[in-house]
Amino acid sequence: MQCVHVRPESRDLGLGGQLIQAVLGLARELGLERVSVHSSDRAVPAYARHGFAVSPVLLQADLRTNGNNGP
Repeated sequence: MQCVHVRPESRDLGLGGQLIQAVLGLARELGLERVSVHSSDRAVPAYARHGFAVSPVLLQADLRTNGNNGP
């Protein structure tokens, strides 16, 4: 999941949580083992309420800031 976005005027109504639940339900139906998300700081608590946790093994290279460090 890239992200879940709710317009500012519709926040705090539970809509984001409903979207997260729908995606997780579909992931379970598809037999997926894991769902990851790129979250804003504001949304971290919403994802945490639905079982998301910080992963100490998720690695990423931000090529916008790291330049060309690949092989």
